[in-house]
Amino acid sequence: MHHATADDQTTTGPTGLWLVGARGSVATTAALGLAALADGQAPATGCVTAGTSFDDVPLPAFGDLVVGGHDVSPVTMPKRAEMLVETGMIPPRLLAATHHALEAAEAEVRTGYDPAEHRGSQQDAADRLAADITAFRERHGLARVVVVDVASTEPPVTPRREHDDVDALRTALTDPGRAVLPASSVAAYAAVLAGAPYASFTPSPGMALPALTRLATEAGLPVAGQDGKTGQTWLRTVLAPAFAARGLRVLSWSGTNLLGGGDGATLADPEAVRSKLATKTRGLRDLTGSDVTPLHIDNVPDLGDTKVAWDHVHVEGFLGSRLTLQTTWTAYDSMLAAPLVLDLARLLALAHAAGLSGPVPELGFFFKDPWASDVHDAAAQASDLAGWAARTAARARS
Repeated sequence: MHHATADDQTTTGPTGLWLVGARGSVATTAALGLAALADGQAPATGCVTAGTSFDDVPLPAFGDLVVGGHDVSPVTMPKRAEMLVETGMIPPRLLAATHHALEAAEAEVRTGYDPAEHRGSQQDAADRLAADITAFRERHGLARVVVVDVASTEPPVTPRREHDDVDALRTALTDPGRAVLPASSVAAYAAVLAGAPYASFTPSPGMALPALTRLATEAGLPVAGQDGKTGQTWLRTVLAPAFAARGLRVLSWSGTNLLGGGDGATLADPEAVRSKLATKTRGLRDLTGSDVTPLHIDNVPDLGDTKVAWDHVHVEGFLGSRLTLQTTWTAYDSMLAAPLVLDLARLLALAHAAGLSGPVPELGFFFKDPWASDVHDAAAQASDLAGWAARTAARARS
């Protein structure tokens, strides 16, 4: 595990982790896990930045991350953690050990933007959200705040001129009679207004709209996305390059996701699931050259936070022979996602300290549909990430 030294502190400093969707399973697991790591209650297993490649990189220590966020749910973080303990995902001893930290994080959660409840313009909403982030930074004397969106998946957006044109967007946002941005993009815009680096861990539009990306770049903010690559897709991006390296041709790659909990309920909506399917299949098609990659996502409520993923890969080999590979993946989805959220907070803090702005392609390692990058090969992405961290560390220190 990397522990920040005095020199590190002058580079990255105490850092806020502002979670959009703060009371959800992923955010609560990240907050609880962060407290456990900071107090030495658990090792940083699953955190990429705890690896030896990052030993000399000046990242904020786990104990230097302070958690806050936005949400529209009435379920508090401690209550959500109790629910996760009941599912068997979180050990009861860790809930007891981190209860105080969860209460402290819950005290920093503010009401998010709900289009159905908001009165006024979307600029008003973004200004309020940004003020929450700014006040959080000032209240805790933080060097910076990193915003990570882990909220529920939204349906794809219908492209509008305002999504591409900064001036048109600014004008439209001040009109109380218009709603040109989805909720995730209002939250992303608020991050820009607050001067906060941003990551989109969901397939929702968020910062991916060109006008918002341009605003973030102009504001000197590093951003990363999109849609966290946690389990099935990660395994696919490990295996698919291996077939290509071996000279084998993938004929088809079929998959099924079974999941319950909040994600399962959200993705039962055919519009919301379209966003997820698009990000999950895009990289696989690029890696295999096959467009026969059907994927199904089914809501199975009794699974709770457990995700089950099946894949059936059909491959052509020497002299037209056939090879079939079948994989089964079962895991607690939030346990896969939470450590990567902590990684992103630390790495975006470094990027901000180094003066980087706009999409950071090397952070594509963490995403199904990486911004500013067409690299999907997991091994290549890991190598790119380690090299980037070393270069950016040198830049931050200079």
